[in-house]
Amino acid sequence: MSKNHLTIIYLGVDVAKLTLQLDPTHLGGLSQVNNTPAGLKTLLKALGKLQRKTGSTVHVLCEATGCYHRLLVDTMHKEGVRVSALHAHRVRSFAHTLGKHAKTDAIDARVLTHFGQRMEPEPTAPLNPAHRQLQALTTRRTQLLDMQVMEKNRMESHTLPELIKQAQHTLRYLQGQIDKLNKMIQDFLAQTQELQQQTERLCQMQGVGLVTATGLLAALPELGTLGRRQIVSLAGLAPRVRESGNYKGQRTIGGGRASARRCLYMAALAASLSNPILKGLYQRLRAKGKPAKVALTAVMRQLLTVLNALLKNPDFRLA
Repeated sequence: MSKNHLTIIYLGVDVAKLTLQLDPTHLGGLSQVNNTPAGLKTLLKALGKLQRKTGSTVHVLCEATGCYHRLLVDTMHKEGVRVSALHAHRVRSFAHTLGKHAKTDAIDARVLTHFGQRMEPEPTAPLNPAHRQLQALTTRRTQLLDMQVMEKNRMESHTLPELIKQAQHTLRYLQGQIDKLNKMIQDFLAQTQELQQQTERLCQMQGVGLVTATGLLAALPELGTLGRRQIVSLAGLAPRVRESGNYKGQRTIGGGRASARRCLYMAALAASLSNPILKGLYQRLRAKGKPAKVALTAVMRQLLTVLNALLKNPDFRLA
């Protein structure tokens, strides 16, 4: 495959917790290595041999699988190998277009290779250590907040005083851990000038606080580097049109990064009540008969656009 006159060999890698399933087409029969530093060392040797033999550049493709793909992606970045971590749903939809409905590790690796050859995806940019640490902190905060909500919901069903007392103790403990984590995030920002400045810039927007700002910076490291339409699409807030002939379906949103939408939802809810600009947008849409969720989604989209502009253009000023 050639892109801009550069010969590229695409290599699909299906990631599991313990192993990496490889498409063996160009690797001389090597089909699996352990998902460990030693296994990746074996893979790198095979890639080096392939590049010397063919004079081509190797581009590794895998699916983003929570945490299990990170060692592969980080190692490829460190060694200067092109790598793309792709959205699993996107790859699976591509497999269906090929008529591949069966699903095994070997098939998935081969499908990833075909995906690279047909779609020629851009390499995934390496994440700097500061953003990686912020992601870890905000992810843990989200986990604790989810546990807090679940425990509150469970407490409503308790009737025994002992169980209610135990649930209250658990809630106090969780709140204490959340407070400690927020302090950890603040201390981390104080040591990271760029993220501290970005957080302060985002908090200039009424309705956006520390939780929303840090959550967005973790979920969307690209914030402030992309155009308006790109950032909205990346967050999964771009309307999806459903029309065919005389049929005019309801527009929906989806895909993208759900963690970013989660941050924006609560901020948009607050902004629709207090922010002079976004409150007006929400009220106008409601007056036109739009459902509350549709109007709130529009506020989320507009809020993200403004926040992106705040970081992209230092001269951008809020009205």
